[in-house]
Amino acid sequence: MTRIFSGIKPTGHLTLGNYLGALRQWVEVDQHRAESLFCVVDLHALTIEHDPARVRRLSRQAATLMLAAGLDPEKCAVFVQSHVDEHARLSYLLECVANDGEMRRMIQYKEKSVLERERGGSVRLSLLTYPVLMAADILAYGADEVPVGEDQTQHVELTRDLAVRFNQRYGHTFVVPRATPPKVAARVMDLQDPTSKMGKSHDSTAGIVYLLDEPEVVRKKVLRAVTDSGREVVYDREAKPGVSNLLEILAACEGRGPEELSGAFDSYGELKKAAAEAVVEVLRPVRERHRELCADPAGVDAVLRAGAERARAMARPTVDAAYRAMGLMPA
Repeated sequence: MTRIFSGIKPTGHLTLGNYLGALRQWVEVDQHRAESLFCVVDLHALTIEHDPARVRRLSRQAATLMLAAGLDPEKCAVFVQSHVDEHARLSYLLECVANDGEMRRMIQYKEKSVLERERGGSVRLSLLTYPVLMAADILAYGADEVPVGEDQTQHVELTRDLAVRFNQRYGHTFVVPRATPPKVAARVMDLQDPTSKMGKSHDSTAGIVYLLDEPEVVRKKVLRAVTDSGREVVYDREAKPGVSNLLEILAACEGRGPEELSGAFDSYGELKKAAAEAVVEVLRPVRERHRELCADPAGVDAVLRAGAERARAMARPTVDAAYRAMGLMPA
């Protein structure tokens, strides 16, 4: 049976981009067609300056929203990365297989290290090596597929390289996975800057729709979205990034392709109103279910414990095999 692994990093409140680009596909497709593991990758949140209490709070919120979106613990494992020791155990072994050059070529390292220096902070070693931890997240479970957005495909390619290299040096141990990006709204853009991804940790929040935003807040953000010169409502990512972003969001909410909506509106205002209402409606059940789950924190904890136990049972044989293959003595 196909096995899928994917995760969400708790570095900010989850956004519409997280939902349309990842969560909804996990809920509607992936958990039904494969043996699936979905994880809050909290260890990855430690690669930059952070408030420990905020990381804990956002980790719980992310896990609760994953369940609120519709992940079913009977169909998939939902858990927190740091609750399964095999992630960290395998990461070090893979650091012994990776090399410095390929780490420094990672696009996200280049971008985030520059931002850290501009803020006057120091660049943590973990920011350089976290793609190896991401590879460990995937390889520990023998995942065949990794649903990711465009910005993470380079990391999956690194994972493939490390798996092949390890298998060649030490004997076949790992499944070589492949990235499976969503077909629609794989990369929802910021409503105020449609050339940038709608991110969880941006300084400006005016163009970011959060899953827990109230309906009126959602409407206001979408209605104030930046558009483009001219009046024609057509899908053209290069010439009309603002309009195209709204068309992609609306299309994703309705389960259609943005090209189908190209030319369907007479004005930007009409498109914005349609997109705003579509986003409000698609997020309504998530917000309502999140409220119910927050009233039962012990129930959420039980789901996460069970998910971690299930994940650990899957990962431990592979990680133990990797330890033996590299020449480490059994305990």
